[in-house]
Amino acid sequence: MLVYNGKELKGSVSDMYDVIVVGGGHAGIEASLAPSRMGLKTLLVTSNINNIGSMPCNTSIGGPAKGIIVREIDALGGQMSKTADKTYLQMKMLNTAKGPGVQSLRAQADKKAYPRYMQKVVKEQENLDLIEGMVEDLVVEDQTVKGVILDDGTTYLSKTVILTTGTYLKAEILVGHSKHASGPDQQKESKFLSGKLKDYGFRIQRLKTGTPPRVEINSIDYSKTSLQPGTDAKLAFSFTTDEYVPIEKQTPCYLTYTNETTHKIIHDNLEKCAMYSGLVKGIGPRYCPSIEDKVVKFSDKPQHQIFLEPESKEMNSIYVQGFSTSMPHDIQERMIRTLPGLENCTILKYEYDAIDPLQLWPSLETKVIKNLFTAGQINGTSGYEEAAGQGLMAGINATLKVRNEAPLVLKRDEAYIGVMIDDLVTKGTKEPYRMLTSRAEYRLLIRHDNADERLYDYSHKIGLVKDKEYQRYQNKMKGIYDEIERLSTIRFTPKDDINEMLEQNNSSHLKEGVSAKELITRPEITYDMMLPYIDAPELSEEQRRRITILIKYAGYIEKAKRQAQKQIKMEEKHIPEDIDYEDVKNLALEAKQKLSEIRPLTIGQASRISGINPADISVLLIYLKQKYNGE
Repeated sequence: MLVYNGKELKGSVSDMYDVIVVGGGHAGIEASLAPSRMGLKTLLVTSNINNIGSMPCNTSIGGPAKGIIVREIDALGGQMSKTADKTYLQMKMLNTAKGPGVQSLRAQADKKAYPRYMQKVVKEQENLDLIEGMVEDLVVEDQTVKGVILDDGTTYLSKTVILTTGTYLKAEILVGHSKHASGPDQQKESKFLSGKLKDYGFRIQRLKTGTPPRVEINSIDYSKTSLQPGTDAKLAFSFTTDEYVPIEKQTPCYLTYTNETTHKIIHDNLEKCAMYSGLVKGIGPRYCPSIEDKVVKFSDKPQHQIFLEPESKEMNSIYVQGFSTSMPHDIQERMIRTLPGLENCTILKYEYDAIDPLQLWPSLETKVIKNLFTAGQINGTSGYEEAAGQGLMAGINATLKVRNEAPLVLKRDEAYIGVMIDDLVTKGTKEPYRMLTSRAEYRLLIRHDNADERLYDYSHKIGLVKDKEYQRYQNKMKGIYDEIERLSTIRFTPKDDINEMLEQNNSSHLKEGVSAKELITRPEITYDMMLPYIDAPELSEEQRRRITILIKYAGYIEKAKRQAQKQIKMEEKHIPEDIDYEDVKNLALEAKQKLSEIRPLTIGQASRISGINPADISVLLIYLKQKYNGE
């Protein structure tokens, strides 16, 4: 029998695991699959095995910036991308009228098929044990985690632990003036772990999310809405996917709008709303506000977009995207029936604790307790994709910690996942963090199309992408760059037939000889348009799109690379872990406080901390040079 903190624990003490993951959401799935696929003995503890991979909010995967995260998850050897490709109802490429730096993929996933597929993957994964239970406490000795303790006293020991508890920490459902303890989809909330973390020294903050009502599919008058089809192209999140659902077999979405009547009902009942009644203590997501928040904050807008999105082929329900609310149920019913097409609809049918992410290293290991990692909404993020990306990185870095290897930390010019984690651990967040393209200063470098080129070398090196898949990637890239080189050797003159194609696409006639590569630099010309004239090799649709992007945006890409190189030099200037910022003369008081709290690992990270200005960085550089270089 094990005694811990003076308490005799019930149950048996297990054999030592390499990694224990707490929570079976999108972060927990990736966090447990990564170490098990890398050969470590892994345990996933979840309150309900049947809820692994569940989608209690919107059933979409991807979207602006988020879709690129899913591509990065795939390039790093994760699972979300592959499961989304196997279970989607609709696939759509967003922002196609804009440049490649902001284009991203979005899938409407199947609420039933997606978690079912994920559960099968988890259950069949080698080196991964799976148990049901609620973790109540951690085994901590000398500020190092040694395992977890379940609510029945059973203890499991481990070299590392990853907490991916999502929105279950002291979770409450808020509707109108009422609230009750519950996790998403009426699942059991985690009552005690949040308090234990606070006892260990973690700063806990209260955050809020929300979910719209669902309505019956056949109760909607679709003639009053606008059809929103998918994209008619071979699109996928995973670089290994080679089967696609044709556009005619995909399930469409629909668009409707709020109106003056909707807004009046909201204004007349604000005092009944949980958000405005004082019941809500947490801060909601700025970029995914409730409908009442939109109406109040954007009072000049006569209407707001509302998307009607099917949840599953096995369900008779539509998710009313953009209509998140904490109004009482009777008010919700009045509000929703003011939407065009939903006048006669049948309605079929939250606040939580998070830790301050400034207490994390860029590896997602906590600064408070060694060998303890956290990932997902416990770190203050929102969304399945952000959670899965963090879970994957936590799983990778917990594995590398067990192996006594350096952590994998992605830079801001390498991945949206790198931007997200750097934002969290350097700047923190006071509201649920949501990834946006505007957060990435090098978005032309970290595009949807090139996640494999950015990250496959990492995933192959650590063992998550196998040799066969890596060779396939290398062959693909060779085909792309060989063809770009060949295009520079193909010449056209003003007498060639290609002038007819140019005219058809509103492109000026040739006045002198040019190469095929030069023609593709024209805004209106793509590689595919050139195919009848260049005797092209057989290339995939993905390869052809990449060729167009690399040629057309070559100058911009090179400029972005030069800008990134300047920042990389800052990232290469490491700050010793034992530095005492109180000893740095002429450093501003606020800078000393922020640097002491966050403990940045590099000058680059230090420069991104809120409240740190260029003068502080200059003082710090001088100090480091004198103190550690002996000058």
